[in-house]
Amino acid sequence: MKDLESKRARLRSVHSDFFVIPNAWNVGEIRQLGKLGFGAIATTSAGRSSSMGRDDLSLSRDETVQNIRTLCSATDLPVNADFEAGFSDDADGVGSNVTLAAEAGVSGLSIEDRKGGALYDLPLAIARIESARAALDKIDPDIVLVGRSEGYLVGNSDVRATIQRLKAYADAGADVLKRVVEAVAPKPVNILIVRPNMSAKELRELGVRRMSIGGFLGTAASIAFANAAEGLKRNGTLPKEVFG
Repeated sequence: MKDLESKRARLRSVHSDFFVIPNAWNVGEIRQLGKLGFGAIATTSAGRSSSMGRDDLSLSRDETVQNIRTLCSATDLPVNADFEAGFSDDADGVGSNVTLAAEAGVSGLSIEDRKGGALYDLPLAIARIESARAALDKIDPDIVLVGRSEGYLVGNSDVRATIQRLKAYADAGADVLKRVVEAVAPKPVNILIVRPNMSAKELRELGVRRMSIGGFLGTAASIAFANAAEGLKRNGTLPKEVFG
């Protein structure tokens, strides 16, 4: 328990400066990332789903919690869980489910504010964050709560609406907020990279505290697999890189 408390305190403390948090979806990947010297690891629902031949957002709560438990037990690093939208529409359900994730060993977790292609109404979205924060505080107040604003992902590019939501989530107890820096200072902001020209250097200069990768490491692995398989089929050979 002391080790877990230490991990949680460590994850909270690293938000005082910029850092990159890569996303892993299995034990092999999380251990490999640890060996590379990253200070914390996040899970990825998209990467996990893809590795199982399924669409993103298709994992059940229990499948997600089991994967979180497996990954947390496989590393000495703090783990921030991609907990989708909390696997419940109502605030009480989010609180109960967040408790399960915390008990599985996370040092932080994120809650999205959308269901499918639409955002939750703001009062409900706020209540869901409040419930998540209250549940985490009962276990360990150091557990980091990431309030995710998903407006841009569902086609709503109104930055004012995004800022309104982020400020509300900050007031509701979210420690890390997505997409906007200045509007929510001094709360730290996490940015998910979505373009090849986005970089840690650029984001750090903008005042971002945390850069995450989402499922893109999984996408890179899938592309490499497909290219190697294609070459094997076409030429009967594998890339020389695979032999070290």
